[in-house]
Amino acid sequence: MVEVRSNDREVNPVASSSASSSAPSAAPSTVVLFHSVCGLRPAVHAAADRLREAGHEVVVPDLFDGRTAETVEDGVVIKDEIGKDELLLRAVTAAAPYSDRGVVYAGFSFGGAVAQNLALGDEKARGLLLMHGTSDIADDASVDELPVQLHVADPDPFEPHDWLNAWYLRMGRAGADVEVYRYPGAGHLFTDPGLPDYDEEAAESAWKVALGFLDSL
Repeated sequence: MVEVRSNDREVNPVASSSASSSAPSAAPSTVVLFHSVCGLRPAVHAAADRLREAGHEVVVPDLFDGRTAETVEDGVVIKDEIGKDELLLRAVTAAAPYSDRGVVYAGFSFGGAVAQNLALGDEKARGLLLMHGTSDIADDASVDELPVQLHVADPDPFEPHDWLNAWYLRMGRAGADVEVYRYPGAGHLFTDPGLPDYDEEAAESAWKVALGFLDSL
């Protein structure tokens, strides 16, 4: 295990199969960034602006058509009302105009699950950045050393340790090059300043590492 210290808090990459986050940047990325079940909140726009300031092009689809929620529970209601198939269709449609150039798929929690599904199905995907969430992996999923980075609270009730350990192994078997960073004591959506889960220290640490990851692609 590699340990990275930040402001007296240990931020633990529980697994890292490459040192990609320290590599020099090749070119700015086009990032398709999906929101969480709380919808397209100001924090998502702020995250997109942060990435743009670093030189990346960022596309921010609104899968909920303007609806937002103040809690994960309320957001799940919106997600279930729209339905999994419709949400996936909206995500694919939003990403399609950019996919030929080789995009980085990214997302928060539920949006991370959406991003993962699209990235594993896109042979031109340049990378996958997951904030707070993952998805199941098809048995026949296969990628060619797709760079993947996950940032997750520790513990996280939505991403328990057993699940994450199995997820990491299955992603590796699918051919992904995966890094996982845990943030002890942070809330699930710790990068959203408008939610009770927010943890400024963890958020800044995560974004520092994530920007390095994007610069390496």
